[in-house]
Amino acid sequence: MPVVEESVIIARPPEEVFDFLAKFENTAVFDSSVTSSEQVSDGPVGLGSRGRGTSKVMGRTFDWTTEIVEFDRPRRLVSRSVEGKLDFTVSLTMEPSDGGTRLTQRIEAASGLGGIFGKLADPLVERAQGRTVRANLETLAELLEEHPDA
Repeated sequence: MPVVEESVIIARPPEEVFDFLAKFENTAVFDSSVTSSEQVSDGPVGLGSRGRGTSKVMGRTFDWTTEIVEFDRPRRLVSRSVEGKLDFTVSLTMEPSDGGTRLTQRIEAASGLGGIFGKLADPLVERAQGRTVRANLETLAELLEEHPDA
């Protein structure tokens, strides 16, 4: 199972970072592998809320639906896939750090992105996705720091 974990410091309070990340539609704004994302459940975002989207990872496109399984504002937000070709969990942890927030994103995904190479390709997938996640987090930090109303 590939696991990717990266962190970044964002010059915004944890509450603001959490609130931005809790909106399903914002995922496609900063995550270069997500081509679309939206909330599909009714009501305010919280435990049990569902979102759907489309991602392109390692040249493969897949649709997904996730459900929020942990919602602890402003500390932790965890979503797990409930529909789609790939099983994955995304954990977002926010900690106060030097007047801002240390955001850590951890992605755990089932093997399968390696195509015909299957589990043998997991280390390659982890390295490639690690670079992508790092770049996405840097984009997010820049976005939130330069656009306080985001």
